[in-house]
Amino acid sequence: MDFDVLSAKRYSVRKFKQIPVEPEKLALILEAGRNAPTAANKQPQRILAVTREEGLAKIDRCTSCRFEAPLVLIVCYDKNECWVRKFDGETSGWVDASIAATQMMLQAADIGLGSTWVMYFDPAAARKEFALPENLVPVAMLVMGYPAPDAVPADRHAIRHPLEKIVCFERLPGA
Repeated sequence: MDFDVLSAKRYSVRKFKQIPVEPEKLALILEAGRNAPTAANKQPQRILAVTREEGLAKIDRCTSCRFEAPLVLIVCYDKNECWVRKFDGETSGWVDASIAATQMMLQAADIGLGSTWVMYFDPAAARKEFALPENLVPVAMLVMGYPAPDAVPADRHAIRHPLEKIVCFERLPGA
């Protein structure tokens, strides 16, 4: 599928078939996250793949937004591995983890899976349930699986601001 079609077609799936994601498809998704560009190629993204019922029950204790997906990727970053901007000390962790998450969602869509980026979760609960060490910062939970036959995009999915609202072109002096 062409990228422009893929990026426009992908939507947040909130209803899934109750069948597992095949290991080879999960491997492709995880590889997309591994290949994500990161600041100074530090690669601080860390991903916990949750597929077993016991782990999914833990996810349910962290968020109400699993939507019965059979796969959840907890996308984190290692704060000890981030690039640091010298001007203000800002680290790249959130951005690097977000790029990895985006690439994994698009890869999932490309191979026929649906996903939803979930930021509505309790990070303290995730840290406790999955015994995350202090250096790992959870950024998002990607719920994934095969979309149910009646899964549809949210009503507002296709609503996009015009480019003029989100893009400002630099004006040269005297132009």
